[in-house]
Amino acid sequence: MITRAQQNPVYTPGVPAAGLTAQILLLAVLGAGVGLGTAGWLTGAFYGLALVLLLGSAMRHARRATLSPADHVTFARAVLAGGVTALVADHLGTPAPLAALVPLASVALALDAVDGKVARRTGTVSKLGARFDMEVDAFLILTLSVHISLTVGLWALAIGAMRYVFVAAAWLAPWLRAELPGSIARKTVAALQGVALVVASVCPLPAAVAVTALALAALAWSFGRDVRWLNRERARAGTRN
Repeated sequence: MITRAQQNPVYTPGVPAAGLTAQILLLAVLGAGVGLGTAGWLTGAFYGLALVLLLGSAMRHARRATLSPADHVTFARAVLAGGVTALVADHLGTPAPLAALVPLASVALALDAVDGKVARRTGTVSKLGARFDMEVDAFLILTLSVHISLTVGLWALAIGAMRYVFVAAAWLAPWLRAELPGSIARKTVAALQGVALVVASVCPLPAAVAVTALALAALAWSFGRDVRWLNRERARAGTRN
């Protein structure tokens, strides 16, 4: 489906650049509310700059002048994820302020159920929007896995790293890039990762370990199932050829 935003080839730099302003404002609020050191400020500012540059590049490539209503929701999620990232980076050796981290992460995760609905209702579903949503999800999960790994152990990093490892593997094995069929199980497992990591962050250690381990096991099962399906499809294609 081609939307009005996609028909207009004129790129407006101010659209993604507004995200950097929003990111700095959020960092200022966090600094005033719970305190934010040099590491947090630098990480948050770098994140905001990277968000502007990467989104701007993607918009130019997609010949998009503006963000769709759904993209604005995803944009808000990206800014919130930047706040979570700044808090985690600022407290790598000390407990992060959960009073700020949990609400930020929770709202970002909750909005994940909103942007897709907005895209469908406004008829602005696009590859750019889907990719933007996916990358925000992946980075937020990576950040939360770094946070919980400081409590339960470095093995929890596998939750955040798994998607990036899969993408890297696809460069070496092109058959992993084939399109997967829709799966409610895959979507459910992916959606529960962030929820599990947030819940684990407020649980006592034994419960945190259990919740994180269950989340990792479910994610490993989901990726394993997809890899097996892709491998079967590759074998079938080889047989047909």
